[in-house]
Amino acid sequence: MFGFSSRALRHKRRSLECSLARTYQALSSASVDELWKKIVDLADVSWHPLLVSTNVPAGLVAKPGLIYEAVTRLLPIPIQIFVERVRPGELLSVRILVLPGLEEQVTYQVTSTVCGACVSYSVNLRGWLSPLLWSLIQPYAAQVAAALASAAEQTACMPEDLKPHKQNCFDF
Repeated sequence: MFGFSSRALRHKRRSLECSLARTYQALSSASVDELWKKIVDLADVSWHPLLVSTNVPAGLVAKPGLIYEAVTRLLPIPIQIFVERVRPGELLSVRILVLPGLEEQVTYQVTSTVCGACVSYSVNLRGWLSPLLWSLIQPYAAQVAAALASAAEQTACMPEDLKPHKQNCFDF
């Protein structure tokens, strides 16, 4: 009798879990290097439709194990972001910790094409709150890849003397 109730509880728990995944892509005339610089510049998220700011010092390089905070545009609450994987010039994978019962994994991938570069933004939500969060962020998530490509193109088109000089985290 106890074995049956634990099986029913496990089945109920599995039925409450939900997973949503979506990938967005954009072509860019900017080089792979320009796109990669925008992705790994964790201090500058001015181009990002979902994030307002981060607590990362300028010049800090994204590497696995880095944990930082960001503030979202939708709700001005801090969220923690954990860098999972980095393949320089190709891929950055982060896990976003918003609430208990919700797990979000975001992957940025850059590939070279004949006419420039292709940037891919993948979102994977898991947990029983994922349908609710997806309904809130879906319109903004659809814009991330295009916004990243546009920001990289604008930076690439600027003359060298007009490009913003990023201070190193050791500059005072």
